[in-house]
Amino acid sequence: MNAIKELYRVEQLPVLQNRMYATEQEAVECPKGDVVLVQDNATGLIYNQSFRPELVQYDQEYQNEQAVSESFRLHLEEVSTIFRRHYQNYSLLEIGCGKGFFLEYLQKLGFEITGADPAYEGRNPRILKKYFTSDLNIRSEGIILRHVLEHIQHPVSFLKKIAEANKGTGKVYIEVPCFDWISQHRTWFDIFYEHVNYFRLADFKEIFGTVYEAGHVFGGQYLYAIADLATLREPVCRTDCQFEFPKDFLSSVEKYAEKIKKTTVSSIIWGGASKGVIFSVLLQRAGTKADFVVDINPAKQGKYVPATGLLVQPYEDIKNKLNRRNADIFIMNSNYSDEIKKITENQFNYIEVDCCDI
Repeated sequence: MNAIKELYRVEQLPVLQNRMYATEQEAVECPKGDVVLVQDNATGLIYNQSFRPELVQYDQEYQNEQAVSESFRLHLEEVSTIFRRHYQNYSLLEIGCGKGFFLEYLQKLGFEITGADPAYEGRNPRILKKYFTSDLNIRSEGIILRHVLEHIQHPVSFLKKIAEANKGTGKVYIEVPCFDWISQHRTWFDIFYEHVNYFRLADFKEIFGTVYEAGHVFGGQYLYAIADLATLREPVCRTDCQFEFPKDFLSSVEKYAEKIKKTTVSSIIWGGASKGVIFSVLLQRAGTKADFVVDINPAKQGKYVPATGLLVQPYEDIKNKLNRRNADIFIMNSNYSDEIKKITENQFNYIEVDCCDI
């Protein structure tokens, strides 16, 4: 058997799809890299074989905070109930805490927590504007890795470094996108350069000998596992771990492109983050583009998304350019559908792209 099996290939995607740009030219000329997803036949893990970590540099222009959305805040509330079950009275360390929203949310709930992230912009003294290394000399009873492990080239080795820095003990919470959900929903726009790893729930049951709790959150889009760092081990691929994409995984690319080409109404991509960026890139390669990109995150508004150079605008800036009932809004994440319809007074044609709604 070969050591690896190629699953999927797409070339020259933006390296950082959440990195915003001040000008269209800068956005179009952003760093790019190839995605070649393979499965390791020994471990069963799925990753981008072409990933080059030196291309990925996070700074304050990296904007991935989702908590400006009411729908996403409800997700964080759901996660906090899991934390109450497992981490009450624990000292916590959140590695890759982003802009600090979840960390500060836990602080308000009474948790003792420290964070580390070079992209942090605020002034919370409990957050270090640094990458996590053992040199930080921080030991905690609980480790939080929310949407971090998918960005790390060698995830098991990274977990080992965390365990070593934490004296071999600790209860780790891991939350990542669910690769099975991506495959089942044909969300090709959820595969991008910045995510080097693509996990399934079964992977964490192989990586750890003891998993206290595991499941899905955020409408099934994310999976989580709470595990004992002391039981970390090299995963082994079982006979049932082999992965295959559905043959029609990319079929909706042309369908959405043809819809935009043929329609006479305005087209709006709602979501200027990862999904919207990759959606716009593959639409462009299919010979078309949306008229507008909308995002409610003020840090993205007035800036340009990588690769296509489309301008991100608030809804207020474009709504007078749209005729009632005369626009297609491509909702990049159906978890936000009710919120988007409320903002837009439910007056347009809404297309939930992660539901293959066409």
